[in-house]
Amino acid sequence: MARELKVLDALDSAKTQWYHFTAIVIAGMGFFTDAYDLFSISLVTKLLGRIYYFDPASATPGSLPPNVSAAVNGVAFCGTLTGQLFFGWLGDKMGRKKVYGMTLMIMVLCCVASGLSFGSSANGVMATLCFFRFWLGFGIGGDYPLSATIMSEYANKRTRGAFIAAVFAMQGFGNLTGGIVAIIVSSAFKERFDAPAYRDDPAGSTVPQADYAWRIVLMFGAVPALLTYYWRMKMPETARYTALVAKNTKQATSDMARVLNVDLAAEDPEEEKPGRREQFGLFSKEFARRHGRHLLGTTVCWFVLDIAFYSQNLFQKDIYTAVGWLPKADTMNALQEMFKISRAQTLVALCGTIPGYWFTVFLIDVIGRFAIQLGGFFFMTVFMLGLAVPYHHWTTPGNQVGFIVMFSFTFFFANFGPNSTTFIVPAEIFPARLRSTCHGISAAAGKAGAIVGSFGFLYAAQSTDPAKTDAGYQPGIGVRNSLFVLAGCNVVGFLFTFLVPESKGKSLEELSGEHEEDDEPEMSSATTELGITSPPPAAGSK
Repeated sequence: MARELKVLDALDSAKTQWYHFTAIVIAGMGFFTDAYDLFSISLVTKLLGRIYYFDPASATPGSLPPNVSAAVNGVAFCGTLTGQLFFGWLGDKMGRKKVYGMTLMIMVLCCVASGLSFGSSANGVMATLCFFRFWLGFGIGGDYPLSATIMSEYANKRTRGAFIAAVFAMQGFGNLTGGIVAIIVSSAFKERFDAPAYRDDPAGSTVPQADYAWRIVLMFGAVPALLTYYWRMKMPETARYTALVAKNTKQATSDMARVLNVDLAAEDPEEEKPGRREQFGLFSKEFARRHGRHLLGTTVCWFVLDIAFYSQNLFQKDIYTAVGWLPKADTMNALQEMFKISRAQTLVALCGTIPGYWFTVFLIDVIGRFAIQLGGFFFMTVFMLGLAVPYHHWTTPGNQVGFIVMFSFTFFFANFGPNSTTFIVPAEIFPARLRSTCHGISAAAGKAGAIVGSFGFLYAAQSTDPAKTDAGYQPGIGVRNSLFVLAGCNVVGFLFTFLVPESKGKSLEELSGEHEEDDEPEMSSATTELGITSPPPAAGSK
């Protein structure tokens, strides 16, 4: 039975070793690329509008039409959702290692292809970009369940949360690097190809060479992923998959002995019982009884979290403009605008996003997943209401710094909170044979939330005054009311957190109930072999 497999006991009690850190880097670089690719698009959408949708008769710079903007921002999430479901299922069917390399190569190829988007018209270029970003998202989607599952199955139970959180924390560095790369590229092009502000020379404010700037930013995401491909292919299959799903304990022992310095005595094949009962599936009543509310909790929490998180991330440039932190677009040329947007987002990533991730890494195995997620949703609600209620105060000149500080705190508590824990917990609480699938379902629910956030916020945040909306948009509910809606999403996440169990300090088999499900058939078969039957109930007993 699972709890008696020596290789799993050895993994749970193993000391932290160099290979654990190697696995964090190998898996983490996939997430570095994920974040870079998903969020770097928000750094260049204003530039895309100026290049491809310039109107010489307009008093304002060109901007992406509403449908194009929604597609460019959201299509990668559609691909990610599909990839999470497909590769999550495939990781349980074929094994984590066999699928792991596929996702990385898809990401690398589509990163490069996104930067090479072509077309004979503006809409043609955008259509090509959306096509490649969908498949980029498909590869990114596979990385979510596979990286989380692999790290959880390699780690010991004392530091498992910190290891999975460290993999996910690489998203923060990917986000930060995207901003830094965009700053470097826009600065270099701006220095080499100087141009006047839009209001001084509408046509001359966007130099032809700016078309290379956004392509370089998008293509750079392939570099870190490509560098880790070899090491990802060298990783052995996880012992838990090999022992519990493939039923090959001897191979599991051999694989782990190659990479971890632990005493792993080979299992006696005679001890492995082939006659176990058929294990329940994802759509069975038994799964619903044992894990149904857990899956409901992980999916709903991730869904509402990503509505708020991706709304903030993708459209922070619009929020900064609304509160006056960024200059008016017509006072800058195209590369200046790209530089200022990148600088603003990099500052928020550095001050709010990255610290939140690493607070989680250092504290998750101390205070637990439940407390961090509950506290994160609570403080996200508090700070969003702190932005929304006195919103007119924040938009008056001189108060923008206070707004950015408050806005940064919402990112801090998202990452020192549900953005990290919703990724970690689904990789711990489900059975090994369904772990990758259930993580994929939970993550796909999150990306459904991201799609709602990326498409919905784009329209909802438009001004209620028709004269102040962006070109092509209908009046919305405004940034202030949008912040109230996002705060409401956080309240829902707070409540559904109570459906998710605490996993701190417990083995994966204890959390998933696999030791219980294996105990029962073995006890039954043992008593049958010995001819032992249950005695009839005594007279008068119930």
